[in-house]
Amino acid sequence: MSDSASTQPQLLHLVIGGELKDVTDFEFEDLSKIDFVGAFPNYKTAYDAWKNAAQRTVDSAETRYFILHAHKLLDPETGAHHSV
Repeated sequence: MSDSASTQPQLLHLVIGGELKDVTDFEFEDLSKIDFVGAFPNYKTAYDAWKNAAQRTVDSAETRYFILHAHKLLDPETGAHHSV
């Protein structure tokens, strides 16, 4: 690993997509059909993956892709999690 890569903070980004129930909201039609594009170490590579995935679905008006900024992971073992 190069010195520049080791000095950069690790910023995890997830790219996912799928068909939305309503294009004015963020609720997916079917969560079992989510397209997981990948996990990326920085915004630039996540953006490139998002753009490529979005271009594949240009004919599907209800399909959207998103970049999730997952810099702080949730750990159920340590109690750092959301309420369910």
